Amino acid sequence: MNKLIIDVASEKIFLMIITNNDIYNITKENTKINYEKLTLITNDFLNSHQLNLKDINTIYLNRGPGSFAGIRNSLSIVKAFNLTNNIDYYCYSIQDFKGEKDIKYENIPDLCEKFNIKKNLINPIYLS
Repeated sequence: MNKLIIDVASEKIFLMIITNNDIYNITKENTKINYEKLTLITNDFLNSHQLNLKDINTIYLNRGPGSFAGIRNSLSIVKAFNLTNNIDYYCYSIQDFKGEKDIKYENIPDLCEKFNIKKNLINPIYLS
């Protein structure tokens, strides 16, 4: 089972792939141009590890708080991935994991399960 974590709410664009055997990640500069190229960045990242979107079973997306433009674009892209490839997604916020210390990206799938984050539900948290 292959999982993709996307976080554009933070200081950098962050992507992580979790496979049965490996974990890969990249960061990119958090700019308007990169928001617009997020699908290309994601596809290039997957291809660099001999994967494509059809190989991803679940996506985990940071819904904020954070940049309005980054969150809006990433939510749109993940929703499109869901519609075109039937990939389930979970929109989480670090605030959802109350009481957890030292949260790491590779633990996000387990934390979403532990805290009963609802599948395919979008509820963004924007900074004003």
